[in-house]
Amino acid sequence: MDITPLIPAGRQIIKSYGDGGFRISGTRHDGSVLIFPVQTLLWPVVDVEAMTEEALAAVALAEPKVEILLLGTGARLRTIPAALRRSLRGLGVGLDVMDTGAACRTYNVLLAEDRRVAAALIAV
Repeated sequence: MDITPLIPAGRQIIKSYGDGGFRISGTRHDGSVLIFPVQTLLWPVVDVEAMTEEALAAVALAEPKVEILLLGTGARLRTIPAALRRSLRGLGVGLDVMDTGAACRTYNVLLAEDRRVAAALIAV
């Protein structure tokens, strides 16, 4: 029995991560990425300390509006600045912080559920 989730064509599916980048829908992206259901953007953030509101501006501008942002903090879970968490909450964006591997897996599950999800993923 095939249990592969049905994901609409054109969606950005994370196939793998590691070696400093990601394979998303057949394309290799070196470095960190911001991934939305229909597009992937290179993201210059390499560490949680470099994360700012400006670094996540694309999330605030996304259409349709992002419901959940998954933040992959690298090889291990790291805390993020409280001000950044408050800023996203003010935009009505739910935030889940986890290591990058967990964020990749969770993103694919939420994408299959047709949720308005995005992921900010620090490369490992």
